Amino acid sequence: MQDAPFKIYNASAGSGKTHTLTKEYLKIVLSSRNQFKKILAITFTNKAVNEMKSRILKTLFDFGSVSDFSSAPLLFREIADELHLEDETLKSLAKKTLKEILHNYAFFDISTIDKFTHRLIRTFAK
Repeated sequence: MQDAPFKIYNASAGSGKTHTLTKEYLKIVLSSRNQFKKILAITFTNKAVNEMKSRILKTLFDFGSVSDFSSAPLLFREIADELHLEDETLKSLAKKTLKEILHNYAFFDISTIDKFTHRLIRTFAK
């Protein structure tokens, strides 16, 4: 079965959706360069948007600041294993990705479903 070009996560409140979305987002952006410009992450509330954005940026910063790989965060270990990356490579990629996102912040597109549909309607209104 072929992977779909998009993923949908449906879960109740407090079940770890933001953690899962953050992890998946990080896996995509760390697997190839400038991928964040091609990702649209949609959630329901502005609070969740802000939390996801800050969590992604903080995680990239934390990954780039790891000095002792034996005490690296669990998420660091998980992503390194799932992407088959060496610790030093993941650290370097995290630093580069954070820098790219901060320099191109307008392309860091995490949005509410309302904002996304509003943009679609506005674009095709004429």
